[in-house]
Amino acid sequence: MGNSEEAVIKHFAIGLPEKMTYGNGEKMETAIRKKPVQEAFLTKDGFSGDGVADVKYHGGPDRAVCLYPYEHYTFWNDQFDTNLPPAAFGENLTVTNMLERDVCIGDIFQIGDAIVQVTQGRVPCNTIDRRLEMKPLLKAMVKTGYTGYLCRVLEEGTVRADSIIRKVSKSPTQVSVLYANEINFHKPKDVDGIMKVLEAEELAAEWRQFLTKRLTKLTSGK
Repeated sequence: MGNSEEAVIKHFAIGLPEKMTYGNGEKMETAIRKKPVQEAFLTKDGFSGDGVADVKYHGGPDRAVCLYPYEHYTFWNDQFDTNLPPAAFGENLTVTNMLERDVCIGDIFQIGDAIVQVTQGRVPCNTIDRRLEMKPLLKAMVKTGYTGYLCRVLEEGTVRADSIIRKVSKSPTQVSVLYANEINFHKPKDVDGIMKVLEAEELAAEWRQFLTKRLTKLTSGK
């Protein structure tokens, strides 16, 4: 996000878990199909009126808000010759000028009255494929690293669909979300890379745990 490029909210959506039918009439409980809103209060646990079905893999203070770069919609629409619906990936905020390569773990942004800090790349799950019925999309998201990312809330406050996004501070370690995704998904044995990602103190606790475990295995010679 450069100084001349203002980040803008293109779509703001929240939603609670509901039954979704997919494939050959199979059903699952999911909150991926979020609905557009004009305003919502952001708490430490996420937006009021927002929720997750699978608390093991979603939600919690380190994953309170999900952002997805708007620019990727054009890329996916071209790749799959489709027209994705808004908030297709279950994100709360679809934003411009905040690509994974430019946003770092630990960066702090003010969005409306709230202040958030980037904690991790999003780990895409098969609910995305099921919702959109685009089977190879999940694999393509992992391959490209175009996953979007998650944030913790440093200051609660109201966010509106037309709220301004302002970068408050840059992380000193400068580990981009894209770099962290690359190490996590594609370079599981890159010791230097894992150490670099772990240098970002603001990294989500869960990522810190599994990357530390991975590093211990690699360096202990087992």
